[in-house]
This record gives sequence, C-alpha cells and structure tokens, in this order.
Amino acid sequence: MTSMTGLRERKKQQTRRHISDVATGMFLERGFDAVTVAEVAEAAEVSVNTVYNYFPAKEDLFFDREEEIVDRPSARVRERGPGASASDAILGGLRSDIEERPVNVGLVEGFERFLAVVHGSPSLMARMMTMMYKTSQRLAATLAEETGADPDDPLPELVAAQLMSVHANLHQTVRRRRAEGRSPTEVTAELLHRLEISERLLGQEVRDFARRPADWCPVVESSAG
Repeated sequence: MTSMTGLRERKKQQTRRHISDVATGMFLERGFDAVTVAEVAEAAEVSVNTVYNYFPAKEDLFFDREEEIVDRPSARVRERGPGASASDAILGGLRSDIEERPVNVGLVEGFERFLAVVHGSPSLMARMMTMMYKTSQRLAATLAEETGADPDDPLPELVAAQLMSVHANLHQTVRRRRAEGRSPTEVTAELLHRLEISERLLGQEVRDFARRPADWCPVVESSAG
C-alpha cells in the first residue's frame, strides 16, 4: 500500500511539473495574458479540469514554486545553527544565493524574458507583490514562534520588515540591472556590495535577534512508544 501511494504521488508530481513546464514555455513565448488555460491544457494533453486541479489560478502556473519562495526566509531561520541569529541565517542565505547563482535569483542568461512576461501582466505583478507580503508575514510569525514573543509584541514583525527590506532591495536590483542588460557577473558584484552595506546598516538589536546559544542542539524526538 505504501509503495502504491508513493507511486501515485510521484505521478502527480510528474503531471504537475509537466503542465507547469508547458505553460511556462508558452508564457515566455507569447506573454502571460495571451495564453489561455484551455490552450495550456491542449498543449499538455490534459483536460482543463486537470489543469485547475493542480493549479487553482492561472497565476499558479507561472509561480508554481510560490510556497517554497514564500517560506524560504522562514526556513532559513528555523534551520539556523548554534550561535546564529535570524539575521545571520537570512543574510547568509542571500549571500550563498548570490555566489551560487541559482535560477530563482535571476543571475542566469534568459532571465530578461521572464521579467518581461511579469512586467507585461498586471495580474503577475499583483501576485508578486502578494508573495512579498506573505513572505514578510510568514517570517514575522516564525520569529515570534522562535523567540516565544507575546502576541502583542511588535518586535518580530519589525525585525522581519527590516530583514525583508534587504531581501527586496537585492531582488529589485537584479530586476533593474538585468533589464538594463547587465551581465550576471556584473550584477553579482553589485549585489555582494549592497549586501555588505545593508548588513552594516542594520542595528545591533536586529543583528542579534533570535540568536541561538552557542551550545544549542536540536531536540531529537524519541521513537520509543
């Protein structure tokens, strides 16, 4: 039974990825608003209902990794090591992203077309703004949980806002510079410089917020029952 369940899940993931890949190719070629869900379904050789089962909104086809993107800063905070603060985790993660240049950062050839599609669609621009808001709210909730803050304490939300402003500035810089035709190497150098300055500008309280003890170790749940 477990084997069959695993097989079904793999098939679902394959179908989802196939539909998303087909849709993304069509959006990049023709623009988001020019492509209908029915056309995506036909090209992917599935029904329209199947598309909506996997992607309730058309924008979900384009931002198919939204949950991962929204949760990334929070995940980095949750996974921070001994002696690390929330700032260390988030800014360190951004530095690694810049240096390693994963596709999601935009420091790859062809990203200009992705930007053109987003900027050419009001609904995609609105979705991007919503994702940024959700990311900041998720981070604030994570910081509150990690520090045991009182529900009325505004500090976790304010710290999250400052850290997300650094995050937003770096991504806005990528979008501007890539739209200007700057090379990934040029943009990488500027981003690292901006990150260094941003870290200096953060107050000590923000840099130390949610710092784990140097001798901290994760709690391992016992399997004994």
